[in-house]
Amino acid sequence: MNKENENAAKVEEPNVRITRARAKAFGASGEELSSSILFTKENQKRGLRANSKRAASDENKASAIATVGLQHKRRAVLKDVGNIACEDSNVNCTNASQIQTNKQVQTNKQAKRGLGKNVKVASNISEAIPMVQDDAKAKLAEELSKIRVAEPLEPTLPKVPVPQGICRTLGQHRGADLMPTIQAPSESAELCNPKKKEGNMAWEIVGSSNDPDIVNIDSNLKDPLACSLYAPDIYSNICLAEVARRPSTDYMERLQRDITPSMRGILVDWLVEVSEEYKLVPDTLYLTVNLIDRFLSHNYVEKQKLQLLGVTCMLIASKYEEICAPRVEEFCFITDNTYSREEVLKMEIQVLNFSHFQLSVPTTKTFLRRFIHAAQASYKVPCLELELLANYLAELTLVEYSFLKFLPSLIAASAVFLARWTLNQSDHPWNPTLEHYTSYKTSHLKTTVVALEDLQLNTTGCPLNSIREKYKHQKFKSVATLTSKQRVVHSFEDQEFADSSIRAEPGWMFIS
Repeated sequence: MNKENENAAKVEEPNVRITRARAKAFGASGEELSSSILFTKENQKRGLRANSKRAASDENKASAIATVGLQHKRRAVLKDVGNIACEDSNVNCTNASQIQTNKQVQTNKQAKRGLGKNVKVASNISEAIPMVQDDAKAKLAEELSKIRVAEPLEPTLPKVPVPQGICRTLGQHRGADLMPTIQAPSESAELCNPKKKEGNMAWEIVGSSNDPDIVNIDSNLKDPLACSLYAPDIYSNICLAEVARRPSTDYMERLQRDITPSMRGILVDWLVEVSEEYKLVPDTLYLTVNLIDRFLSHNYVEKQKLQLLGVTCMLIASKYEEICAPRVEEFCFITDNTYSREEVLKMEIQVLNFSHFQLSVPTTKTFLRRFIHAAQASYKVPCLELELLANYLAELTLVEYSFLKFLPSLIAASAVFLARWTLNQSDHPWNPTLEHYTSYKTSHLKTTVVALEDLQLNTTGCPLNSIREKYKHQKFKSVATLTSKQRVVHSFEDQEFADSSIRAEPGWMFIS
């Protein structure tokens, strides 16, 4: 028994001890004790295996608890009842899990309370939305009921046409050599200046179309080509454009050193022949000369390139005005192939880039159509000689460089004045209808008409006769051969006497 006790003592483990209580439980007999010892050994062996397995599982559990604790685990760690050594740690883990569980419960309760509040707020908002919409509809209905359709007010301010401002400016200078500077009328300036407003009203009364002596030339509403409804506004805008896009009046003296006015005259006289050769319309010729003068006003050109500039400008004008414009090769051929096709196209690029493709320029021909229409308003039968003679006199000014100082509208009005005087000296060539539609008085035309009569009579002996030969043909009624028996200066003297006698009458207000 002692040996067995010694062997049993050798196999003891610190966790399995045979105490007196256990020994009493096993009994006092040796057989019972031996069997109990054997039973105990087997239990010890099983306990060793179990302890080794539990130790490994405890390590795994410890690592798992640590990782789960970092991940905010939501369940409590189960206590390992069989592991006596880790009892304290299990208790601590249990307490921690209980604390986390309590926090989660509190969080869930708070979330439920907040959700309830949100549900209540949402229900209140959903109930308030239809009430707000009903209020907005009621307010909108009230506002719409208060609104009334306002009737359009008729303007009470007088409308002053732009060309009449030109007359007032020209009246101040009393000379056609000094070109007026035209500014668009400003309504705010007129309202701030009552004196100016009164003057404009007085001028409108004097030149109003309600005057019985003025014939309404825009009364033909049946002809769509006449543009009767838009003609006054169109010509008012044209009067502004003629100043904005006019060439310089002194570019020969200021810029050009290799070109003279006589060279320019020779070029224009040759272009008249070219236009007749290709049967171009008069508007093409006028636009060609305008493009030449505008380009020479700001670009230095050598005399070897002057003819190239002339044919290039006619090519551009033909493309703008003609239905079937001549080809580039035809303009090269007309110059006896002095310039190649590439040179013409290169010059065309330069001219178009310089003018910024602004080819809608009011020329003398533009104003001449309307002024001839106004001149024939008093005739029962249209006078063809008057139209052809006015066109002839206007084309004569294209050759002369000195006529650049006159506005195109002034040249057109002077051509009509001189044509009427050439055809009939018994009657004064100017009447209220022409004064109204041209916006020029007789005193404004004196200098231009006298210079134009010198061209008609060729007092300087100019050898450039292309225009004269052109209008000597029978298709133009040979108007180039017509002259007046009396110089036009006498008509101005008679008009000045008539104006002085009219001003002497009481109640007359003359505005210049």
